[in-house]
Amino acid sequence: MIKYRQGSLPPLTAQVTIAVRNVVKAFGAGDAAVRALDDVSLDIRKGEFFTLLGPSGCGKTTLLRLIAGFEMPTEGQILLDGADISALPPNKRPVNTVFQSYALFPHLTVAQNIGFGLQMQGRPAAEVDATTKRMLALVKLEALATRKTSQLSGGQQQRVALARALAPQPKVLLLDEPLSALDLKLRKEMQIELKRLQTETGITFVFVTHDQEEALTMSDRIGVMSHGKLQQVGTPREIYTTPVNRFVASFIGDTNFLPGATVPGGVRIGAGAVIEAATTRSGDVTLAIRPEQVRIVPAGEAGAIPATVKNLVYFGTDTHFHLALSDGTAVVARLQSGTDEARLKPGTAVGLRFAPGAAQVLED
Repeated sequence: MIKYRQGSLPPLTAQVTIAVRNVVKAFGAGDAAVRALDDVSLDIRKGEFFTLLGPSGCGKTTLLRLIAGFEMPTEGQILLDGADISALPPNKRPVNTVFQSYALFPHLTVAQNIGFGLQMQGRPAAEVDATTKRMLALVKLEALATRKTSQLSGGQQQRVALARALAPQPKVLLLDEPLSALDLKLRKEMQIELKRLQTETGITFVFVTHDQEEALTMSDRIGVMSHGKLQQVGTPREIYTTPVNRFVASFIGDTNFLPGATVPGGVRIGAGAVIEAATTRSGDVTLAIRPEQVRIVPAGEAGAIPATVKNLVYFGTDTHFHLALSDGTAVVARLQSGTDEARLKPGTAVGLRFAPGAAQVLED
């Protein structure tokens, strides 16, 4: 039985396709119940590529399944274009899902797989044929229309699954880690293709992943989840440059965490230096600084923070320099690979500066 919580729900606008309102999903009963989702509220806008990002067990797939109708919420509402769909079965929702396993019919051709759902809906043969041809062109598989899906590569099968899901023109397409089975190079290619498909069709995409690079590459906005709660929602740039707490800062990209205490003008870290950082908090805080915002300068340079090079790791285009401040605090600087590796050997004394505005004061 679904419980609906009334009260201070934000108003819907014409630009909201999916509205999640105070949703709780509990598995089990009584003291043994586990809350996979804990009072989640979220607006997903019409025509955007929205990504639910987080580690395994954070609740992102559960939320996707609630939107799809494969699970029912314990409490709260899910609205689609303003209509409550919380209790509707999957086949009554204008929503399609692409899973990790593409679930294609191996005995059917590419074209037959794409048109299958339309045929099950009783669409006229001429419409099925025209839509199938349009979808084949959209995913660039016209030349493989008569080939069995069992004869396709992983990337080609992924395109067929996408075309089949897009063919009925759903209002929302849900994607549950559909790139996880592909190799790295193909995943990068498909990231670009997915964004292209979403832009060309104008359909709202809701994408689930634990891969931060996928989220940053494709998304218009990202919802970062942990322990059944939304931690932060924003554009990729907002999530990366202004994380609201330590979890988001650590999960999205690499981050230096520097403990310190607030003083007039900024935060004094353990090594004694005062770092400029805007905050209304007082007392002990944590600063987050991205490695690419760390500058290595000559030792003794006026105003620089003394440090020592401990190690360096070569990543091709970038080199990560692992350093230690005078109090032992570890700092990583990411620099474009070049000639610095020769002079910045382990044991070298250097100075550090941080780019203006780079230091973010985090919530707990």
